[in-house]
Amino acid sequence: MLLGGLAVSVYFDLHYFRALFLSWKFHLITFLPGVILLNLVRRISRNTGRTLARYGRAGDIPKFQTNVLVNKGPYAYMRHPMHLGLLFFPLSLGLIVGSPTFIFIVAPIEMVGMLLMIKYIEEPEARQKFGDDYERYMRGKPWFCLRWKCIKSLLKEVPPANNVSSPFVNGCN
Repeated sequence: MLLGGLAVSVYFDLHYFRALFLSWKFHLITFLPGVILLNLVRRISRNTGRTLARYGRAGDIPKFQTNVLVNKGPYAYMRHPMHLGLLFFPLSLGLIVGSPTFIFIVAPIEMVGMLLMIKYIEEPEARQKFGDDYERYMRGKPWFCLRWKCIKSLLKEVPPANNVSSPFVNGCN
């Protein structure tokens, strides 16, 4: 989606927004916010992924899989903290490239697509996997939380799970 959207955006930018797309001033204005936003997306993804690796695995299961409902770290405030960070990935890419079409049309469409995937794929899978525990978790936690304490929990550094002496890490019982 990203590469296709980027290719279509550059095509439209060169044909309909040429002056803006080729303006070094526009790129100067968009590049730094894009890099900052991309760094935030990276930090949020890393921290939430490490939280899942640390608390979401019990027993011998494949890497990147979870079998324990996580409600620690940013998951104590919201159900989809990793997705909150990833929602801004298309926008950060559009800002770095300096594509008006990507920033104002493609990125918002991709963001809506991600929200629909959460609603119609992620949430039903979590309900099926965790049952009543997830239903209770859903009632107490919103999809996303933008309060300051929630944002701080997203950005708080989480050490890799392999540094933890827990019986649930690395498939050890």
